[in-house]
Amino acid sequence: MILHNWGEIEYAQARQEMQKVHDKAVKTGENHLILCSHPAVFTLGSDEKKNFTVETVQSDRGGSITCHSPGQNVYYFCFAIKNPAVFYKKVLTSFEIFFMNTLAGVKYEKENPGFYIQNRKIASLGFRYAQGVSLHGVALNVDVDLNFHSLVAPCNLKGIVPTSLANEGVKMTQEEVNREIIQIITKVFEDAV
Repeated sequence: MILHNWGEIEYAQARQEMQKVHDKAVKTGENHLILCSHPAVFTLGSDEKKNFTVETVQSDRGGSITCHSPGQNVYYFCFAIKNPAVFYKKVLTSFEIFFMNTLAGVKYEKENPGFYIQNRKIASLGFRYAQGVSLHGVALNVDVDLNFHSLVAPCNLKGIVPTSLANEGVKMTQEEVNREIIQIITKVFEDAV
């Protein structure tokens, strides 16, 4: 697995760069994991047709509206995959292990893809697959501005509010979270960094 750490990067620029990494993965068959965060932005998945009161950027991933901001770790997977269902299960397993190790009570909800603590959403998932390689990935709230994230209900779900590791009492830096998640993904996918 090839790691890319882009730091904070504008969403539109990240999409362009992700497409270049995707093209490389299509040619080589290698797996690429991109780590980054974005300045404050709301993105719309291809499933969302509603207009919102906040400015949004269109995305080609699945899902509804997602909030990105500093303090959120984003994991973009450009992985060569034979079976999207098996790939997605391994992504879920990776994050389930992370939450088991760090924050009790987090559950994945299949009907509204994401990780929740009761009615509080802590991580969003949105993927697309093209030419046998995945695009997009997971956004995990580590220590975000919840006032900004609360401008729109996560994934446009009624009664759902955003939360973060910090808000739930987990004191980890974004770098510490990245280190742990990389180790877990490496084991689950059996793909050495």
